[in-house]
Amino acid sequence: QVELVESGGGLVQAGASLRLSCVASGRSVKDYRVGWFRQPPGKLEREFVGVWVDDYTYYRESVKGRFIASGDNSKNTKYLQMNHLTPEDTAIYFCGAVSKYKGYYALRQRHEVDYWGQGTQVTVSS
Repeated sequence: QVELVESGGGLVQAGASLRLSCVASGRSVKDYRVGWFRQPPGKLEREFVGVWVDDYTYYRESVKGRFIASGDNSKNTKYLQMNHLTPEDTAIYFCGAVSKYKGYYALRQRHEVDYWGQGTQVTVSS
């Protein structure tokens, strides 16, 4: 069992920055890797955003050069620094935990996520 709690969302203007945090807890937390996803308004499915784990990083094309994923393993916490935000970044942002036995590719696949956080809303006005 893994619990994930996101925070740091908010309402900002285009061009601003936000930093999201995701704290993982639970007995099995060491058996999971955590990535970032988002669900834009009106879309039924969550989309992969970015991940940093074990020095492995990967981002969706639209956020490359603007978003930076990082983490503090001693605190079981992941971060998503979001810079130069645009209205297209408006979404509910989630962290998702994937069993480490599935491999790094699974970290980018929403259907491979084993546990989800409750999400944090990010709204970017133009």
